[in-house]
Amino acid sequence: MKTRLRAALCAGVAFACLAAGPTRAAEGAAAEAPATVEEVVVTSYARSLAEASELKRTSTYGLDAISAEDIGKFPTRNAAEALQLVTGVTIERPRGAGLYVSVRGLGPQFQNVQLNGRSIAVNDLIENGGARGRQFRFEVLPTEIISQIEVVKTPTADMDDGALGGNINIRTFKPLDLGKTAAFSLRGSWNDLTEKTDPAASALLSWVNADKTLGVSVSGLYSRQKVRNDRLYQVGWNLNRFTSVLGAGVYTPSRTRSTIETEDRKQKSVDVAVQWRPTSELQTDFDLLANRLDVDYDEFGLDIYPDDTTFQTPSFVAGSQRLVGDTAVAGTINNVRWMASRETSLNRHDLVAVGLKQRWSPGLWTFTGDFAWSSARSYHPDGKATTRNRLAFFAPLTYDFRTLGQIPILTTPVDYNNPANYVGQAFDYTWKDSRDHDDMIRFDAAREFQGKPFTRLMAGVEQHHRNREYLRRDWVLNDILNVPATTLGANFYGPLPYSDFLSDYSGASPRTWLTPSSTAFYQRLYTAAVAAQPLSAADMRNTFEVDEKIFGAYARADFAFDAAGVPVTGNLGIRYARTKQVASGTLVSGSTPVAVRYAKTYDNWLPSFNLRAELAPELIGRLAASRVVNRPNVTDIAPRITVSRDSPTASGGNPDLDAFLATQYDASLEWYPTRTTAVTVAVFHKKLDDYITAQNTTIQVPGRGDVLLSTNVNGGEAELSGVELAYNQVFSFLPGPFDGFGVQASLTAVKSKASYFAGNRAISDDLIGLSKTSYNLVGYYEKGPVSARLGWFWRSKYLNGIGSTTTAPNYVDDYGSLDGSLSYAFNRNYSVVLEGSNLSNQDRFVYGKTKDQPMEIYHWGRTVSVTVRGRY
Repeated sequence: MKTRLRAALCAGVAFACLAAGPTRAAEGAAAEAPATVEEVVVTSYARSLAEASELKRTSTYGLDAISAEDIGKFPTRNAAEALQLVTGVTIERPRGAGLYVSVRGLGPQFQNVQLNGRSIAVNDLIENGGARGRQFRFEVLPTEIISQIEVVKTPTADMDDGALGGNINIRTFKPLDLGKTAAFSLRGSWNDLTEKTDPAASALLSWVNADKTLGVSVSGLYSRQKVRNDRLYQVGWNLNRFTSVLGAGVYTPSRTRSTIETEDRKQKSVDVAVQWRPTSELQTDFDLLANRLDVDYDEFGLDIYPDDTTFQTPSFVAGSQRLVGDTAVAGTINNVRWMASRETSLNRHDLVAVGLKQRWSPGLWTFTGDFAWSSARSYHPDGKATTRNRLAFFAPLTYDFRTLGQIPILTTPVDYNNPANYVGQAFDYTWKDSRDHDDMIRFDAAREFQGKPFTRLMAGVEQHHRNREYLRRDWVLNDILNVPATTLGANFYGPLPYSDFLSDYSGASPRTWLTPSSTAFYQRLYTAAVAAQPLSAADMRNTFEVDEKIFGAYARADFAFDAAGVPVTGNLGIRYARTKQVASGTLVSGSTPVAVRYAKTYDNWLPSFNLRAELAPELIGRLAASRVVNRPNVTDIAPRITVSRDSPTASGGNPDLDAFLATQYDASLEWYPTRTTAVTVAVFHKKLDDYITAQNTTIQVPGRGDVLLSTNVNGGEAELSGVELAYNQVFSFLPGPFDGFGVQASLTAVKSKASYFAGNRAISDDLIGLSKTSYNLVGYYEKGPVSARLGWFWRSKYLNGIGSTTTAPNYVDDYGSLDGSLSYAFNRNYSVVLEGSNLSNQDRFVYGKTKDQPMEIYHWGRTVSVTVRGRY
């Protein structure tokens, strides 16, 4: 970490030197020809960066911001992809699209996401996995509706609690800011893996009356995107699976899968804002957002089970192993199940959010009432739930996982393209419905003061209610188990409709295989009588409801004074939160389902302090400290048990979990030598209490035997320390035409100290989702009608899963994305933009305990789009 911090500080010095040199040159030029400097035109992107810098500079707490102009200049489809421009923010890109956001090394569940300053309901994962928790899925917020995003890193007492990482506030367009205007965009996108062109269209209309007291804006979006992800993955490395041959302490591969994952994504979104400001003292704001995202999912896979004993017992061939350290990276295993699979589902994500805010400012007082209601539902419409269609055979597996970044060798003497070798497997049909409701009512009062040291006093109360209901049903139908595929008939299978699986990689691994039908199994097996079956014990174990009511109250005092001639401003305050949580579900005692209900109440006192010192007109220093809380993931506190269909494992909740608590400190220096130049450095430290850790227990599940149950308990410890560096500058001091160049860069380095467990296996100094180094480097050019941007966004490896007593952890390897755009403005109203994402065609790699345990290759290709924009 010392080396990493030294590198970060050296980079900061380099940033400062680079900024200082041009600044002095510009100042010299100003002395000789001041009129020339006065005529410098700050172009749109540079102006946007300058406005974000000004917002950061004048704020009394630590934040970073990004505006619609920044967002629009990169190939961003949703808020997550826009946020990668923010210092200290990293994103996760499943299948190449931004989905989850981490701030300062803390994962998605540690962020508090708001829409226009209000809490918002959360959509859930229903595709083929289990329920998730508080992780906000940013794909449901398209960039076309976003005006600005703020990431607050040092909270104040009046801000909603719930974040250990950052408070992320996404603001939509407001008519009184826009005035009378209309805008549209038409986009066509092409991906080199799908080889399809995808359309998108958006429009915005804003109206205000003549005296600018009433405004209405409406924006809408329709987009369609076809996604393909080629993926070769292995579920995990098992410890002590073949001790009779390999001895104790050796890892061997678990289920391995070649798979082509496809999605047909259709998104519709509308945003409405109404503002009424009859006088300077009175303002009413109304917001409505409605979004629907349909994802038609179709997955083609060939699963290899060297560790599954459901049908036959695999055996390791003595003498075939090649050991690297404690891992058998190569060998031959007999009696392995090879399973051709087809998984389909139609996944719908609906989000509706309504907000109403009333502000009254008589004299030195300000009174505000705010109401918010939102509903997120993720479900399968029209009966199109998840189907798992399967055919299998049993044969030896010879494997060699070789080196991370290379395709493994996976061979067998049996032809996996020949239907005569296959027999039927169980057919699974799974229906899921996740409903999340969030409502909030809040009242605030503030009083301004003319003197010092206190300039404003604020106080407020809030009632926040969230309810998550998760329903799931699983039908497992064995009617065609072990029936030869040729007996079932040709309508049950066909050839893989792709011939270029991971074609950029060489190696002896399956590239084509038999593909089960997506409809024949369902049509034959899922009858009306099956659909009418009562809930099974497993269905009831999987279903839960968590109800959470939070009462909050706060007091905040803003201050201003001079200390030795240095203007100092800031705030201090305290927030109180009482959480009442009720988790309900069904557990099974023997074979008898028992309804259970667990209530838990806890209180938190959360002080905060922010200080801003104007050390010089262009130099700002900050200090901050706060106590913060993050409530456990909803699924982690639900009384549920979900058993995997593909391995003898299960996951469960613990309703008695305590919330995460942390004490955090922050210090920063910000230098703004010119309006278009900013150099900032921040150091931070977070100490987490009651870190939640995994615990493993072996349980008996009827029909499955011994199953390893993973659940969560408090008891771990964790600390984070880090440094952030950021620099942006327009090189306006250069002679034309080079004065249109500029740069935007940031670097974050984080050190973690942690001690917790995955079962009985200790984990030290690693946290889920923590990249110890991340940086962004953007170069841009704007001159006349031409604008160009090229950005490299990189993060170091991070822990993706902690594993268990008998399975290794897994890490996502270093990953970088090269994104860029080139635009031409025909006039003030019309422009055309060429954009590209993942231009370097980077793939994502995952490995186990070390890189000698390769696990996954993700390949989603490059995407290029052309957008026509108009504004009136």
